[in-house]
Amino acid sequence: MNNWPEGWSDDNRGNHYGSGSASAQPEGARVMRQVRRGPAAPPHNPGVPQQPSYVDGQGYGGDFTNARNTGYDSGYNTGQVYGGGSDGPGDYDTRAARPAPNWRRRIKWTAITVVTVLVVTTVATYFWADSKLKREVDLSKVIDRPEAGEGTNYLIVGSDSRAGMSAEEKKKLHTGSAEGKRTDSMMILHTGSNGDTLISLPRDSDVEIPSFVGSESGKRYEGTGRHTKLNAAYAEDGPELLVRTVEFNTGLRIDHYVEIGFAGFANIVDAVGGVEMDIPQDIKDTKSGANFKKGKQTLNGEEALAFVRTRYALAGSDLDRTKNQQKFLAALANQVATPGTVLNPFKLYPTMGAGLDSLIVDKDMGLYDLASMFFAMKGVNSGDGKSMNMPISGSSGGNLVWDKAKVKQLVSQLKNDEKVTVSSG
Repeated sequence: MNNWPEGWSDDNRGNHYGSGSASAQPEGARVMRQVRRGPAAPPHNPGVPQQPSYVDGQGYGGDFTNARNTGYDSGYNTGQVYGGGSDGPGDYDTRAARPAPNWRRRIKWTAITVVTVLVVTTVATYFWADSKLKREVDLSKVIDRPEAGEGTNYLIVGSDSRAGMSAEEKKKLHTGSAEGKRTDSMMILHTGSNGDTLISLPRDSDVEIPSFVGSESGKRYEGTGRHTKLNAAYAEDGPELLVRTVEFNTGLRIDHYVEIGFAGFANIVDAVGGVEMDIPQDIKDTKSGANFKKGKQTLNGEEALAFVRTRYALAGSDLDRTKNQQKFLAALANQVATPGTVLNPFKLYPTMGAGLDSLIVDKDMGLYDLASMFFAMKGVNSGDGKSMNMPISGSSGGNLVWDKAKVKQLVSQLKNDEKVTVSSG
């Protein structure tokens, strides 16, 4: 096998060895040429054969001068014929090393992405929820209102509205088929800096219907000193007259109005997975459908509605019922405001959807006000506030008469956002 860079033809070589003297005398001794194999071809270029390099031991001399001048030596003695620029023997990979991951940069952009998603979701949820609120009560139609005091006062009403309920739902929830709407429960929730107070207003409370302006007709109706049950005010001209009557008989300004019907109440309870209650006694009431044994148990929507509507199975009638309503609503608020509901979208959105579809509020009510109301009710349930009935002094014609002296003191403490010391008894 020919190991020379190129084969020499006879024409180039002639009849002599080398290109020296043509004398008949033999040439002098020459240093034996050394053949040194170059390094192996790079892995990425396997088709290039190994090439030898030639060194005569004394540099380029003699007959190899022409070869050097014609380029045959071009780098053979350095071993860098194919792949110059290597960092060392056998190092032919001239690609730059891959940089190490910039974890700080990755964490930064991941955090920005998460925050952006949370902000967009929160804003979208806010507008979705805000659009579902039914702002149907106009408190600007209420005349001769008391001056506002410290803190915020909510009038929370549970109505027996059967609007939108099918015959099957009415039967299941034991609501009957009465036309129109009446108030099944009424409460004042005061929120302030000295603890929150939840006050039940028995629907059989004896009150005076004052002068008012009709919510639909706009016509003024003068008061005649007529006394009736509190829930009759709602039946007569709706939420606006109820607010007017409560303000007139208490002297306390109502800042916000919140109402929920039968079906909505049951749907909210079911959406949160039921509410645990400690039933104070065995209860069986065919009118409300209640059938409970004493003790702790989790009530679904149907059972919860039966519990808060029960009155005939209770010894104290309406007063005992209002106490049970307070306990249940506070427990419901406590359940809704737990991290298990608020941080779980599979519970939060159904609960919000069920509640917001069912609530009727005043035109100035915002989501912040609604959230404040729920957290205040949770505080009352956890012992940070106080729950009570409106103080009663006796009865007249089947109606419960308020204790005027205690009511006056209670209202004064609420207006000045003082700690409530008045008792129900």
